[in-house]
Amino acid sequence: GSVMTMYSGDFVEVQGTIQFSINYVQRLREFHIFVAECRDLAAVDPKRSRSDYVKSYLVPDKANLGKRKTSVKKKTLSPTFNEILRYRVRMEYLRTQTLILSVWHHDTFGKNSFLGEVDVELSKWDFDHTQMNYLALKAKVGEIHIWVKECKNLPLIRATIDFVLPDTSRKSRQKTRVLRRTVEPVFNHTMVYDGIGEADLTEACVELTVWDRDRLASNLLGGLRLGAGTRSYGALVDWMDSGPYEAALWDRMMASPSEWVEDVLPLRMLSSARAAL
Repeated sequence: GSVMTMYSGDFVEVQGTIQFSINYVQRLREFHIFVAECRDLAAVDPKRSRSDYVKSYLVPDKANLGKRKTSVKKKTLSPTFNEILRYRVRMEYLRTQTLILSVWHHDTFGKNSFLGEVDVELSKWDFDHTQMNYLALKAKVGEIHIWVKECKNLPLIRATIDFVLPDTSRKSRQKTRVLRRTVEPVFNHTMVYDGIGEADLTEACVELTVWDRDRLASNLLGGLRLGAGTRSYGALVDWMDSGPYEAALWDRMMASPSEWVEDVLPLRMLSSARAAL
């Protein structure tokens, strides 16, 4: 529950407000979120130009409706959006969801920084209320940040890929940038998975794999899996097979919320968790 979030080695305190309204258009069977503006956002880095946007998603979203984003607004701590984010969804399903609106700083090099969020429990929401809401942004609970720093003593490498299992969809796949002609690539790339509850940490597994990629083929060089057990939501699965050092790092992370934990781990060959890959 810390109010601090990591950005390129600096800490940014969550502050500011967001102005929005929500409406369900029965004729279209659409849920509309009108994002008006944000005010007094945290300054990520005074030396960099501002580039901020708002992202929406529903939880637990078992229908996989996905996320929506506003356009990016630059050079202001109080961006005005005046944009509508739309979900085509039935009201009875919408009533089972919680709306999350989060504000992000967009960085050209891919290190997007979390600036705060608000949540709206739609089961109790009066949809006749379509006036503007002014809410203070708050710190996020339920995110995993994976900072891939570097690899050493590899064959010539071109990319790494990351998953949080059991989600094997393309939406869960994140990649570093491609580095060529080096056996010790330095990535310094952060991957973020949000919408994860504390209880999910014992049921899920982070898989990091390192690949040699070219235009014709992709060859797995090795990987690792960070997790706590052997079962995922009651099912015995072959990909919950973390070794002692991998499991120890995961345990340290769970015991140290809002803090970075670090280790150097050996790559190993992994059993196939995703035949599609």
